[in-house]
Amino acid sequence: MSQAKVDRYKNEKRNRKKIMRREKAASVLRTSVVTLVAAAIVGWAGYSVVQRYQDDKPASYTDVNISAISDYLNNIGAD
Repeated sequence: MSQAKVDRYKNEKRNRKKIMRREKAASVLRTSVVTLVAAAIVGWAGYSVVQRYQDDKPASYTDVNISAISDYLNNIGAD
């Protein structure tokens, strides 16, 4: 081996812990970003499906007869 290769090997061996820590941090960051992007896509798709379902569902209306309440209030005001 040439002296340059020996020096490079010694330098890499000396800094191996720092290099491994940096690679591990990069791996964790990459995994976190991919997970967040995947969660955002799944959440967006789920929201879109629910929204489309809500839009397609017919609206329900309830008729309320308030004549009894109106009569009662009118009788209170008349006294």
